[in-house]
Amino acid sequence: MPQSLVRKGIWALGAAAVVVALLVAALPMVASTQIVQNRIAFEMSAWTGYRVEFAAAPEIEIWPSFRAIVRNVTFSDWRDEEHSPVIEAERIEIELSALAALSGDASFQGAKFLRPIIHVTPAGGLIYSPDLPASGRITNSIDATRAALAANPTAPDVNSVPEYDFGTVEFSDGQVVVTRASGDQPVMTGLAGALRWPTLTREAALNATAIWRGESVAIEATLGQPLLLFAGGASPLSISLKAAPVTATYRGTANLSGNTFFEGTISVESPSLRRMLEWSASEVVASSATGSFSLSGHAVGDARRVKVEDAELALDGNPGNGLLDFAFGEGTPSVTGTLAFENLNLASFLFAFTPLSPGTAKQPVTINPATIDRLDLDLRLSATRASVGSIALSGVAATLQAKGNVTDFDISDATAFGGSVQTGVRYDRARDGGFLEVSLMATGVEAGTVTAAASATGVVPTGRATFSVMLKGAGRDWDSFMEAAEGTISANFGPGTVAGFDLAAFLKRITEGGFFALREVPGGTLNVERAELKAIVGNGLARIEKADITTPDRIVSLIGIVPHIGRGLALSGAVLPKAAEGEVQPLARFFVGGSWSAPFVSPAFIPAAARPAPAD
Repeated sequence: MPQSLVRKGIWALGAAAVVVALLVAALPMVASTQIVQNRIAFEMSAWTGYRVEFAAAPEIEIWPSFRAIVRNVTFSDWRDEEHSPVIEAERIEIELSALAALSGDASFQGAKFLRPIIHVTPAGGLIYSPDLPASGRITNSIDATRAALAANPTAPDVNSVPEYDFGTVEFSDGQVVVTRASGDQPVMTGLAGALRWPTLTREAALNATAIWRGESVAIEATLGQPLLLFAGGASPLSISLKAAPVTATYRGTANLSGNTFFEGTISVESPSLRRMLEWSASEVVASSATGSFSLSGHAVGDARRVKVEDAELALDGNPGNGLLDFAFGEGTPSVTGTLAFENLNLASFLFAFTPLSPGTAKQPVTINPATIDRLDLDLRLSATRASVGSIALSGVAATLQAKGNVTDFDISDATAFGGSVQTGVRYDRARDGGFLEVSLMATGVEAGTVTAAASATGVVPTGRATFSVMLKGAGRDWDSFMEAAEGTISANFGPGTVAGFDLAAFLKRITEGGFFALREVPGGTLNVERAELKAIVGNGLARIEKADITTPDRIVSLIGIVPHIGRGLALSGAVLPKAAEGEVQPLARFFVGGSWSAPFVSPAFIPAAARPAPAD
């Protein structure tokens, strides 16, 4: 290679190095000129559409990156003469283009907001948003997209929308506050994350974390066509929320126009339904609902109504499926639907909306006043197997309706204790400070399994039976209801036995005279042809009008009162010979006192023929 050519190449490289050095040397001077500083405020305003004000002139840094630092920045609406902040930040670091700066321009490549505060106002009572600007590149691009959408709603031509580069906006240690007349109220703190939006016509992604209502929340969202969505069109949308009380995801499409619409798959999971409701501040059954909760399915709807098709619901580990319809009108939100379960704990429904859970003496369970006021329910439930406490049921068909002050819970059909069962509970919270109606009809059930489930001990019959219970009264918990309840209880038993009772030994003990505990009578088995019970409930006690046990040759009859408070007994009874017709002379009369768990018997009348002979 000729030496002259080598020398020319060396001179060219040297000249290029000198030019680069001059540019680097000139960059701080050019970038720090008032022109670039003014362009920073202008560009920020041009992008956002807000009035942008700094507390001091921007600081320009060259290393390790070319950037501008502005402090105490306020974004306000141009239409607001008081310059009330919509967004404010303690510090903003703006990544700049060095080449643009050399020409006196400010071209942003990214920004970092330190300790920003976003001021929002309620919109429609539920959604909070900042006051939106009337202009700016983003707003103008949305308007251009809206015009294209109006011209062709099904296939809008967005080629006319400017292809503005946007970049990445990061933020840390931020807050979202609600602006009220009484002052700003923080609703979200510790806000940190990033919005990545390469150009306005491309996909945007948001990743953020924050503290909301005392819980750490992580949000991820992706918008396939942001401008189209903001302009009132449909866009692919994916969003997820993760917090200790709940995890929720949505993937599908959305439309935020006046007729808001979305369609996609949703999933909501919570380790505790009660905790989720308390955290969401819905106050719906928050004092009663417990256990895990999950819901997934295909959601179709708008801001006023959402239908979840092919819904898969799990309550406290009991999975079910069906259809749910959520309505959010101007009145009380409502939920209607049909759900089928393989296994279902009916107590979770019953105790959440009625005061039937007994609680404890120190802390009785009462109905949450916000439960019925804040939610209307109309659910059709079915279950292959179900339970209420220790009671097992199968083939259950039930309904739960709650509206206004009234809740109705009905099991229209179920199999339990070897027979069929129907039951209903109606609770009116406004009437008499709380008014409860309970009905139960059991047909062809096995009495022995009923008494075992009720943990009843002592003299109880077995065999097939029919029960009827009709009670109503004021009360805000189970104990107060039982004190005021009025109604009837009846039962009819077919052939069976009474375990632990020897009638002959009982008669012998009566003839001996004296007060004795029923448990002192030797046990045995009493064959029963039939038994019948009729009682009237009122004033905190059950008045036994008839309680007859018929054996092959005897009738044992009881009447009297059984108080609920104190669980005492005040009964009078008789043992009669079985006769085809006419009046018969009793073999013995007696009184029963003591308590349910420890009854005592006192002889009242013993025929002379039945009395033991005097000792010689």
